[in-house]
Amino acid sequence: MNTQINSIQIPHTSRTIGSEKALISAEEVSGSLNVVLQFGFPAQFLADELREQIAQATGKTVNLEIRHHIVAHKVQAGISTIQGVKNIVAIASGKGGVGKSTTTANLATAMAKMGARVGVLDADLYGPSQPTMLGVKNIQPTQQDNRLIPVVNADGIQVMSIGFLIDADQAVVWRGPMVSQALQQLLFQSQWDNVDYLFIDLPPGTGDIQLTLSQKIPVTGSVVVTTPQDIALIDARKAVDMFNKVNIPIMGVLENMSVHICTNCGQHEAIFGTDGGKELAAKLGVPLLGQLPLSLPVREAMDAGTASDLHAQHEAVAAIYQQAAFAVALAIADKGRDFSSRFPKIVVE
Repeated sequence: MNTQINSIQIPHTSRTIGSEKALISAEEVSGSLNVVLQFGFPAQFLADELREQIAQATGKTVNLEIRHHIVAHKVQAGISTIQGVKNIVAIASGKGGVGKSTTTANLATAMAKMGARVGVLDADLYGPSQPTMLGVKNIQPTQQDNRLIPVVNADGIQVMSIGFLIDADQAVVWRGPMVSQALQQLLFQSQWDNVDYLFIDLPPGTGDIQLTLSQKIPVTGSVVVTTPQDIALIDARKAVDMFNKVNIPIMGVLENMSVHICTNCGQHEAIFGTDGGKELAAKLGVPLLGQLPLSLPVREAMDAGTASDLHAQHEAVAAIYQQAAFAVALAIADKGRDFSSRFPKIVVE
């Protein structure tokens, strides 16, 4: 029985239940088979498909329980993980206006709907947009023991942003050191609650915030966002080069605005070019996480702060973000585990 279950392929992957060592138990009770699976990534959304495959393989009525046990994975050498946060994913573009913040909000929403505990840190301190996109712009974080408690949105996503702490119309006129210090305060002085994946929405460019990220913040991996346009790809390559220089792995490329679909006639038009993100991913040898159309519902949902409704009402869009989030989760699960928190700090006096 166990051999039959272990040989089953996990949907949307080339992995099997056996290769993931996911089978915890399989017991036949009153003619039904009670199966417990545990993965190192969120897999609850695969429950129906896995239940059907197990039933076909065993010829039994299956009661399936899916668990996940997500752990901290390796980051840059010499940097310890953050209390309350297991894995940090940096979302970068190099260039502004390509949909990086939209990607962050929707990857976080998809990951939360998959069953993970998710956080978002809005590191675009000059133009914070995550409070609006995640529907929490009118909520203020509270304090406990001199630490900020992140705001939690409707999907359970923990959100922290400079946008909570300044007036919406107030310009942030800070020099680099102040910006870097503010980023560290938002991250390290927030009371994150057992976050499996913390997505950091980076500003455009490769400046002070990105340098702080690489030197002082434990980053598990990064996602590069681009449009197919040559100009956007030039800056995306700079972001790639930056991550390579600071030894932060790139887990994939997501291509935004890949095609415009006319709402009146349905005509497809590649306004910004064709397959630029796909070619960049191939050159880097990393997955193409998805190609998203220039979409009116996505723009409307981000302005209204209704990402959750977007995923519920537009299955095609939700599927792309879910596929991308799942690919990120798999890439993290394949990394070596981080055991730094288990070792005591040695002080020589």
